[in-house]
Amino acid sequence: MRKIKISFRILAFVLAGLFLHYILPQQDVLRVTGISDRIVTLSSFQRYFYAQTDAGEDEGSIRDLRLINTERKRTYLFGLVRMGESVMVYRNEDTGWIWPPYFKFDSSNLEAQAQAFIARPDQWVVVTHYGWRIPFLTLYPNAVSIKEVSGPDYRPIPWFNIFFFIFLMGGLMFLRAMWRQFRERSVDPLLDAAGDRVDEVQAEVAERKGRVARWMDTWRSKDNKQLPPE
Repeated sequence: MRKIKISFRILAFVLAGLFLHYILPQQDVLRVTGISDRIVTLSSFQRYFYAQTDAGEDEGSIRDLRLINTERKRTYLFGLVRMGESVMVYRNEDTGWIWPPYFKFDSSNLEAQAQAFIARPDQWVVVTHYGWRIPFLTLYPNAVSIKEVSGPDYRPIPWFNIFFFIFLMGGLMFLRAMWRQFRERSVDPLLDAAGDRVDEVQAEVAERKGRVARWMDTWRSKDNKQLPPE
């Protein structure tokens, strides 16, 4: 039972980590090399990873997918660890008012910005995005914003993620303290009362069994007295 609980906690921790890694913003230092459009038909599985269509358009499985082609500095752990350079393709679509909560409505303007940077191949920029690049599932991270930076050595600091995890840990500690207080004031007294009641019931049952046993013993003694001697 203990191993099952530990396995369940590890699984929940991994799933929560994957969810946060997908949804939290990440920043890549890169150069824009091109833009392209593709007409794609999304499967029912792929639609879980794509945002809604652009504001004002009808929802459907067929999408006009805007893509931004780049050459970026490879990073890990929300941009804190850097490696070499690699190509990366981002999608460019609105998120709207619902989910994820980036409230992006300017995908056309973002495409115009990216196109302007193509004419400046030496200009390095920071793309803020969320999501994963999974080639065999045709999934792309969604670019949220683009801004100029000084050069390839620029290191963006993920302030939002830092404060998010600080507030997350604080919130979890606060909920844990509330639960412990609620348990001490409400749950534990109820459990103690229930345990005391169980003990009382067991004591009453034992006492009744003892009475019945003593009563049976009296009948056995009478029967023994009535038996004639051999």
